[in-house]
Amino acid sequence: MAIDATPRPVKALRPADDPAGWSPRKRSAYGWTITVMLLLLMMVSWADKAILGIVAMPIMTELKITPQQFGLLGSAVFMLFGIAQFVAAPIANKVKSKWILLALCLIWSVAQVPIFVFASLPALWFSRLLLGAGEGPLAPITMHSIYKWFPSKKSATPAAVATSGVTLGIVAFAPVLAWISADFGWRSTFVFLAVIGVVWSLLWVFIGKEGPYSSMQVEREIEGITEFDEAAAAAADTQVAYRKSFATPSWILAVLCSFLGYWTFTVATTWLPAYYQTVMGASTQQAGSLIALPAVWGAIATVGLSWLTQFLGNRGIATRKSRGLVLGVSAAAAGLLVIAGTVATAPVLATICFMLGFGTAPALFALTYLVAAETTSIAQRGALLQITNAFLTAGGLLAPMVVGFLVGTAATPAIGYSNAFLLTGGMLAVTGVLGCLFINQQRDRRRLGLDVAPAP
Repeated sequence: MAIDATPRPVKALRPADDPAGWSPRKRSAYGWTITVMLLLLMMVSWADKAILGIVAMPIMTELKITPQQFGLLGSAVFMLFGIAQFVAAPIANKVKSKWILLALCLIWSVAQVPIFVFASLPALWFSRLLLGAGEGPLAPITMHSIYKWFPSKKSATPAAVATSGVTLGIVAFAPVLAWISADFGWRSTFVFLAVIGVVWSLLWVFIGKEGPYSSMQVEREIEGITEFDEAAAAAADTQVAYRKSFATPSWILAVLCSFLGYWTFTVATTWLPAYYQTVMGASTQQAGSLIALPAVWGAIATVGLSWLTQFLGNRGIATRKSRGLVLGVSAAAAGLLVIAGTVATAPVLATICFMLGFGTAPALFALTYLVAAETTSIAQRGALLQITNAFLTAGGLLAPMVVGFLVGTAATPAIGYSNAFLLTGGMLAVTGVLGCLFINQQRDRRRLGLDVAPAP
């Protein structure tokens, strides 16, 4: 039986503070308020990650750190990233997102303290490790929280807005952090971010709230959908063994696209400012401003591509095309643009290609979360997204170390950067092509029992 999606008011009486009983306008407005707060949190998170690249040269000069040591330091934030997400996975389905997000932000603020107190290489190591443990579970908890505020067909755009904090954080904070470092010293930048984290936490205590969309059944009740295919509805809420979800080609290739997307964007945030200074002769403040260019484009690409997937999906196009194909094409394009920027001889052309290539990489994350979420039920989504994020963020652990090795062992820094960027772009482009060919959520959902077979 075809679904009648005409919204009808929810008849059951609910407490005044239960969003399920609110008017659609009020519920949507509060959902967007939550989205903006989580956008700000993502911005702070990525400012915390990007700060090391922005103050790379002053730190390396003062503390006499080699490129290989700095590469390991850049990877330190990701060493506990995956472990923290595996720890958070069983918690994500049981504890309210509000309290998990509050705890994470406070951990980040505390993580900055050792740097400006001791200002040494061991202090930097400890700080980055603690920061990674606190930031690891952020993205999937954020997506899970936002998905609970919007019906499934309207969740892609708000999720993308929050995800754009990955790049907007650099756009907003990179010039500020570069200015603070130049005028007040690199230690002051870490103090600034610690204060920002505390301020957000105080606001979140009063604003944070759980959304009402906790299952397909609840979603249909809230949206007033009274006619639906019962077999399809039951299938959508089927419990699926996580190992079966992880074995689907759609999950594997979507995660691999974002693994290399994370690799690519981590290379940009950790090494691109140093590249601009070492190879192109830019100052610390100029490099801090140039790194904002990929971030600006990244914010546009993140929201634009997710809006495109929602637009296509709402017009009846299967998600294997509206999400999977968009993800694959975007990954391939990003990789090719990084390669083009590396081989370009004109500095302006190289900067534009890097802006588009490195900037498109973080736009892959939101698309991957959408594809991965289709390989399980809503009730299991929080844990699955945590484990998904643990795998894809491992790209951030490996990338700085690999680039540090390539730069430190090359005949010249320019050759080392060239080799690193070509490797990065090539891997991402090839994976994007494979994603275009083999990501197919409808096929995999039927195999998992989450979808009934289509009628002849």
